[in-house]
Amino acid sequence: MNQSLSLFSAVILLFVMGLEPVRADKIVVAVAANFTAPMQQIAADFERETGHKVLLSFGSTGKFYAQIKNGAPFEILLAADEETPSKLEQEGLGVMGSRFTYAIGKLVLWSAKPGYVDDQGTVLKKNEFQHIALANPKLAPYGATALEVLTALKLRNTLESKWVQAENITQAYQFVISGNAELGFVALSQVFKDGQINIGSAWIVPTSLYRPIRQDAVILNRGQGKLATEAFMKYLRGDQARAIIRSFGYDG
Repeated sequence: MNQSLSLFSAVILLFVMGLEPVRADKIVVAVAANFTAPMQQIAADFERETGHKVLLSFGSTGKFYAQIKNGAPFEILLAADEETPSKLEQEGLGVMGSRFTYAIGKLVLWSAKPGYVDDQGTVLKKNEFQHIALANPKLAPYGATALEVLTALKLRNTLESKWVQAENITQAYQFVISGNAELGFVALSQVFKDGQINIGSAWIVPTSLYRPIRQDAVILNRGQGKLATEAFMKYLRGDQARAIIRSFGYDG
C-alpha cells in the first residue's frame, strides 16, 4: 500500500513540475538610438509580462554593424534602417527570414527654444544661426536622411560650415538641448509624445523630401532558437508594443 502511495505521489509531482512555466531567460538587444524611449517602455512591459530579462544597448546603427561583424554578443538588432539588417542576413550574421519593419521613422528640425523653428522650416533659409546639429551620416541613417533633406532644399553647401556632427541621433539631440547648437535634425520620437511636440519648437520635415525611414529588426545568429528571443520579436509585433511605437510619432 505504501509503495502504491509513493508511486502515486511521484506521478503527481512530475505532473505539477510539467505545469511550471518555462524558465525565464535574458536577451541582449542592440537598439538604434532614435528608438531609446519607446524601447525602454516596451522592454519594461515585456519583462513584466514574461519574466524574461532584456539587456539593452543604444547607439548608431553603423557602429552596431561593425561590432556585430567583430563578434559582439548581441542577439537582436533593432536598426534605424532596412539596409543593415538585410546585409547581416546576406552575410550570414542574421537569421534569414526573421527580419521585419518594426517602425517607420520621421525626421524633425528641432530647437529647444520655443518659437525658434517655424512650422515651415524657413529658419533654414534665413540662415541666421551659428550651428546646426546632425548625426554622422556614415553611421546614423537619420544623419544620412538629414543630408538628403538639405540636398533637396538646395541648402547643403550653404549650411555645411555650420554643421555640428554627432556620433548618433542621441548626441545630436544633446547638442541642441545643451545649447551647443541652436537647432538640429533629430528623430521625431525624441521630442514627441502623445500627439504633440513636448519641448521647444519644431518643423516636422515633409516625407516628400526624403525616402521612408524603414526601421527593421532582425534576430542575430547568437539569438537563433532562443525562446526568449522569439517571444520578444512576437511581442514587438503585438498591439501593445505598436501602440507605444505610434505614441512616439512613428508610423507602422
